[in-house]
Amino acid sequence: MIFGRKGRERLLDALTGFETAVREQHADRAESAYQAMYRGFQQATDEEARQAGPRLAALLPQVPPGPDGIIAVMTGACVERGADASRCAPYVLDGLAEALDAAGEFCAAWAESGGGDLPDPEADALDDAVLDRVGPRAAAAWWTLPQWEMASVAMLNHASVRTGAGAERRTRLLDALRVVQEGSGHEFKCLWYALLVLDEEPLVVLHRPTGTGYALRMSGIGDNFQLHSLLADVLVGGGHVPGRAPSAQEAAVCRSAPGQVPTTGSFNLLAPDGTWVWNEGTPTDIPVVDGVRLLVLDPPPYERGWPAGRFFPHMTGDLVLERVLGEEETRSLLAGCAAAE
Repeated sequence: MIFGRKGRERLLDALTGFETAVREQHADRAESAYQAMYRGFQQATDEEARQAGPRLAALLPQVPPGPDGIIAVMTGACVERGADASRCAPYVLDGLAEALDAAGEFCAAWAESGGGDLPDPEADALDDAVLDRVGPRAAAAWWTLPQWEMASVAMLNHASVRTGAGAERRTRLLDALRVVQEGSGHEFKCLWYALLVLDEEPLVVLHRPTGTGYALRMSGIGDNFQLHSLLADVLVGGGHVPGRAPSAQEAAVCRSAPGQVPTTGSFNLLAPDGTWVWNEGTPTDIPVVDGVRLLVLDPPPYERGWPAGRFFPHMTGDLVLERVLGEEETRSLLAGCAAAE
């Protein structure tokens, strides 16, 4: 209780001072209040973090480029401790959109002014030479983009944020991120995968060796390693197809349990044209056929093992069997699928 009260006095009181300084555009007081707020966060209770998160998020449009990335990360940390992600996310995703646009400008300006290796925002100092070369807005965006990635993933871990953002907005963010990827050669893989996560997405799976088919629904699955393990749990573990069923622990860590455990693959994942759907990819790699993603399962050509778990440890994933397809429906679908390439 003693540390909890001190944490509250330090965090929430310092946050009040920070809010005032930001709104009055008083840089020195804002810096002092931020330092006190940062120290208070280390001792704050989860309840204090829950209160602080939406207040920090609401300040983001008023915080200058550069410091805004730090406040975004702190907002993300509050969400990880229980702050309402749906209230925080609009501000964070708006800030991400602005940072991506300006980071794209940074990459273009860097190439136009001589090119060369881009500076590493996590290792290199932002100096006057860079500012003169690309301008302060673009430079600040490039240096804070890893922070915006971290904060945005904290938001996108929540299904309510992913569905609330809407497909159009996520497409715009993906398009802006693609410009940065192509201009910089950096993957920003966590952000890319988080923006691709599907929720309540129908999936039809055809098991070629048995000639059976299944209609499923997937949510919160970060990569195809996770999907592969959950398919084995639902189909093999559910007694629908032969093969190796994951243990209860292997399945649990792919849904919501913490940690990772070794597993072995049960299938070869194929697109209807016979090309492989790689475990390293995401469920968005599965082609849409007649409005539904269609996946074919063949026996594994060789034994493959990996750590079962979730690409996003704080994101709950699930795969649910909705119905077993009829024989005629399955046969018709399989007739249109090519053998493995």
